[in-house]
Amino acid sequence: MRRFVRLLLPLVPWAMLAVALWRWLTGRESRLNLAQRLGFVPRPAAGQTLWLHAASNGELASARWVLQDLLAARDGLQVLVTTNTATAHAMATAWGLGRVTVAFAPLDLGPAIRRVVQRWQPLALITVEGEIYPRRFALCAKAQIPIALIGARMSERSFRGWQALHPVMARALARVEMASVQDAASGERLVALGLPVAAMHAPCDLKAVAIARLPAPHLPPFETRSRWLLAASTHEGEEAIILDAFAQVRDVFDHLIIAPRHPRRGDEVAALIAARGYTLARRSTGAVPQAEAVFLADTMGEMDLWYARCGACIVGGSFVPKGGHTPWEPVRMGCAIVHGPSVENFAAPYGALDQTGGAMRAAGPQDLARRLAEMTAAAQARQSAAAADILADLAGGEHLCDALLTLMSRKSPNIPLHQGDIVPKSPP
Repeated sequence: MRRFVRLLLPLVPWAMLAVALWRWLTGRESRLNLAQRLGFVPRPAAGQTLWLHAASNGELASARWVLQDLLAARDGLQVLVTTNTATAHAMATAWGLGRVTVAFAPLDLGPAIRRVVQRWQPLALITVEGEIYPRRFALCAKAQIPIALIGARMSERSFRGWQALHPVMARALARVEMASVQDAASGERLVALGLPVAAMHAPCDLKAVAIARLPAPHLPPFETRSRWLLAASTHEGEEAIILDAFAQVRDVFDHLIIAPRHPRRGDEVAALIAARGYTLARRSTGAVPQAEAVFLADTMGEMDLWYARCGACIVGGSFVPKGGHTPWEPVRMGCAIVHGPSVENFAAPYGALDQTGGAMRAAGPQDLARRLAEMTAAAQARQSAAAADILADLAGGEHLCDALLTLMSRKSPNIPLHQGDIVPKSPP
């Protein structure tokens, strides 16, 4: 089976090319976007350049502070930011950062990668989180472009999947010169897959640093929030668990806001709420939380509103096998956290929070009501203060940018990708 998967892997980029062509032919993608996926990205002006890649919104947003620090540290540096999705492309464009060119990432095909490398000749390729591309890494290494992984994360589930492709993964990771992981467990798994131990740098949780650097939010008085409970980014199967637990702790909480991870599940969640006899109010209809016991926040982009309203937060994705979601957003907004056992995506942060009283772990669905019953107003205040202290300690990140600047100084200019390649540094 593993041999069969390895044989299919080289076909994946070609399948993605077929999808991109189909999207263009059906009017779902512009000719310009398709051209960029084939490597025809805008050319930079003369000067030093850098390539930073992040797959989508979350990864890109977490690395924004890295991008800004590097631009501030290196006068004249131009950065090519590539991403896979239209929403992330729009987000990076909306930042309006000077000396930054935003483009769709090239497919992992030789001609597309060569075009990007030839046009930009970057001092380094910086890849955010788990984005590992065998051909991109191979051609950058051949051009003596140093490769860095930042915020690298490897869950146990992903590790088991990549083991089926161990030879391919090992060759790709062997070309990485620097890796800053989110946690020690991710580092161990990446090393087991082939990352050189010498490439390991001090861990850095990009999302935690990004959130810690944000200005302090203006929050309502805590006494107005402590009777409100938020279920944030819930997945299928969790809403029923949370509704049943909420029914058992009405002496502690008067109101519950449920914010599904995917708002398209709104009708499904609304049916669960109605089945338990609650009057239904939904954000998607324009409603705002008022006197109702349960409010359905079935919209996107408004989570900070719900964090600010609630004193306590149940983290979704932790009572079903999804690995949990980041704790730092509710921590910044002063929410006391209750989470389930499935937090492997953020094992180190939750471990630190649990140990210091900054979060509360429920062993499973049956334990959730008992934990919520302990979340009195005083307990919420103590827990949110302890978590805020941990987040404040993560606001640095300078060591990561220093290491990246050092890596960028290693680039040897104008190394051909293969015989006959010409790598000009000229305007378009």
